[in-house]
Amino acid sequence: MIHSTLIRKQRIILLISLLLIMATVIIGMGIGSASLSFDRLIHTILGQGSFKEEFILYSIRLPRILITLLAGMALALSGSILQGITRNDLADPGIIGINSGAGVAIAVFFLFFPTEAGSFVYMIPVVGFIGAIITGFLIYLFAYGKNNGLQPVNLVLIGVGFSTALSGALIVIISSAERNKVDFIAKWLAGNIWGTDWPFVLALLPWLVILIPFTLYKANRLNILELSDPVAIGVGLSIEKERIVLLLTAIALAATAVSVTGGISFIGLMAPHIAKSLVGPRNQLFIPIAILLGGWLLLFADTVGRNIIDTTIPAGIMVSLIGAPYFVYLLLRR
Repeated sequence: MIHSTLIRKQRIILLISLLLIMATVIIGMGIGSASLSFDRLIHTILGQGSFKEEFILYSIRLPRILITLLAGMALALSGSILQGITRNDLADPGIIGINSGAGVAIAVFFLFFPTEAGSFVYMIPVVGFIGAIITGFLIYLFAYGKNNGLQPVNLVLIGVGFSTALSGALIVIISSAERNKVDFIAKWLAGNIWGTDWPFVLALLPWLVILIPFTLYKANRLNILELSDPVAIGVGLSIEKERIVLLLTAIALAATAVSVTGGISFIGLMAPHIAKSLVGPRNQLFIPIAILLGGWLLLFADTVGRNIIDTTIPAGIMVSLIGAPYFVYLLLRR
């Protein structure tokens, strides 16, 4: 039974998070390299703006804002699940190799498989998703032991090893590639939001619509998995089955997000931690807050990166500037 005070606190934080998102969305719609003043924003939203204003808002800024928001939510939820099933507060889809797997697959496809310009933007997310899923499967395969099953510590350590190995492989792959192709891969790895059109919104949205309720439904089982294995077995939980299902959920969320936004780390690390510090470690309480905070963090990073100087700074770099010190802080605290 969750105390009513905690539920009330959660609702207040959720409301504040929604207000932060709304404020950042409004600011993101009104600022940028192309002029769209705030006093014209309401008129443009209501369909009373000029062709230029409506094009800027509906074809450029709004799709990017929604994609960034949804991707941040997916990464935060993925990180929340991974931290639960590994019992490791430092687990993150970028740290354990999922991003690197997607990056290697995209690099190989982009460099060695010629595609038409029209199909390229739709193939890259599919390729990134397949690469991340294969990487997740291999991590699970190496982490699984016949005698002791899937051990959380092994999952994290092998994931970090895969991440390092795949990053090295990626350098080898692109070392002899053409300059213009290397530029795209470098931008993807830096976390440059490149999928900025409405089809990518539709590619991300169904995953969240299905997997957010599914994860909240599994929240009690996640709470039990965070305890010791004997306790989980004692209450009748099939720990191997639950870990596999939740691991696949986390990989699917992260793979879908990074295949559209590029290699972004630390969102899945920071958002769950901040949420836990606010309402405690119960998954039913902190996961909804982590989802909103993850969306806001990535949206805020992208908005700042697009407008802080004349040259756009990729959202992944902006997140890393915040996330790397936070990661060091967690290591020192633990």
